[in-house]
Amino acid sequence: MNRATRLRVVEAAETLGYRANLQASSLRRGRTGIVGVIVADLSNPFIGPVLRGIANALGSRNLLPIMTETRDSSDELAQVCQKLLAHRVDGVIATAGRYQDRALLKSVAAEVPTVLAVRQVPGSGIPTISHDDVAGGRMAAEHLMSLGHTRLAQLMGPSDVWSFEGRATGFREAAATAGVSCVDIEASVRLPNRDAGIVLAHELLGRDGQRPTGVFAHNDTIAIGALQVLREGGLECPDDISVVGYNDVPLADQINPPLTTIRLPGYDLGRLAAELMVNRIDGAEATANAVVLASELVVRASTAPPR
Repeated sequence: MNRATRLRVVEAAETLGYRANLQASSLRRGRTGIVGVIVADLSNPFIGPVLRGIANALGSRNLLPIMTETRDSSDELAQVCQKLLAHRVDGVIATAGRYQDRALLKSVAAEVPTVLAVRQVPGSGIPTISHDDVAGGRMAAEHLMSLGHTRLAQLMGPSDVWSFEGRATGFREAAATAGVSCVDIEASVRLPNRDAGIVLAHELLGRDGQRPTGVFAHNDTIAIGALQVLREGGLECPDDISVVGYNDVPLADQINPPLTTIRLPGYDLGRLAAELMVNRIDGAEATANAVVLASELVVRASTAPPR
């Protein structure tokens, strides 16, 4: 087709409002241009920056992210994966995965390029972008101990999720090394959200014996729920009890009191996961099977020396 003819075709298409069938074009290339993104809980404010990092990185390569939520349910995860594969997505980025989901995620990775983000699933062999949760938990304990706290507690996230197990391990080991008492507060909760923080804080206050003066919540939303219960119980933070969170979610510096936390760079984590996905779709060899981002302590007004 010569240039003059091509221009006439373009002008006619614009006049008629023609829109290219991207799906047909993609299928001819053997791709759909769609990447499935699986999240555990959309109400978690941490996930917003992660999704933005994924969307921006995929968009720059003309890939469309399709987001879906599991409510951290393994049954829902199985259904979601089945639907994404049926829609012939080019790849899957999963930020939701518990230990029991290993076989399912491995089966997905056998069909399409798959990347895990935020949560590791040990033994899966799937490329992963995550955070140094063990170091983060250790930082939380060391910060509280540096202020003089010798009675510590941690409000636990689900034990079958690597992120929370890593944080618990780091916190517990740092306390043990320093000879400081540490109590693990656990409850039967599936979603590590504000409601879980309320339940866990009630468990903490209902314990016999001396109350801990330094508390580590396994994420910021758990910390926010716990702060509500502590305040209702007549305890002031940090005068009566210090609280450390994890993730540094948006507005963590605006709650009362502004929350000391371990920063997890959500946007960068999402961007790196998407870049790894693009490389895998293009058939490039992975330079590393796992990327672990460093932890950073952000000190605000929710922690202080014990009275």
